[in-house]
Amino acid sequence: MAKVAFRRLTKSYANLEVIHGVDMEVSDGEFIVIVGPSGCGKSTLLRMVAGLEAITGGEIVIGDRVVNTLEPKDRDIAMVFQNYALYPHMSVFDNMAYGLKIRGLAKDDIGRRVQRAAEILELAPLLERKPRQLSGG
Repeated sequence: MAKVAFRRLTKSYANLEVIHGVDMEVSDGEFIVIVGPSGCGKSTLLRMVAGLEAITGGEIVIGDRVVNTLEPKDRDIAMVFQNYALYPHMSVFDNMAYGLKIRGLAKDDIGRRVQRAAEILELAPLLERKPRQLSGG
């Protein structure tokens, strides 16, 4: 994982600024939690990092690259949604592997990466299940 940095990051909708000059760096391997009340901009911030939401000002840096104008597929980052944004006909393993397959990674590399992520997230026992077989809680 590469470092992720926000430099004077802002987001506005018309005349309403919802992200106010965020300056933050998350180092390679660092684990953080973003908390706050509903509507404070947590999801907007993450959507901007993933490239799913345009930024109004500032910079987002992933690794050593400013990614402001990169397409989501070119950012080498993924986002897990709170609701089921999963393919219902695919297993947990296949859902986790999908983005890596699209990027053209080798099958054995995909397997190692998915297994490692599943171990970190304590999902390894669930890899063969379909989304409908998972608890929402």
